[in-house]
Amino acid sequence: MKNHIQKGEYMTLTAPYAVSSGGGALVGSLFGVAVADVANGAEGVFATCGVFELAKPTTANTGGAQGAKAYWDNSAKRITAVVSTNTLVGVFAATCTDGAAVCQVRLNGGVV
Repeated sequence: MKNHIQKGEYMTLTAPYAVSSGGGALVGSLFGVAVADVANGAEGVFATCGVFELAKPTTANTGGAQGAKAYWDNSAKRITAVVSTNTLVGVFAATCTDGAAVCQVRLNGGVV
């Protein structure tokens, strides 16, 4: 196909803040996980598809059952089950308890 540019599983994005390798970032309506460290305002490669282990708060009601919706808290830079003003980025790939500091998340694959 002549107009195909790329699969989109990995995208070069401008980081809206400094992101460590394996950390998440919301770039407009696009969520991705940094492949390497990316400085604030710099371009870097982000994975937009797949299953990743990401940080989450250990407070009540932040975990979820396998398949439950997972949201990105852009203020805390963590995954949560709390809807509030957070952005839907995927689903919990495995059940994650409230007290867990990390969780497995299957990304929605791009635009949220």
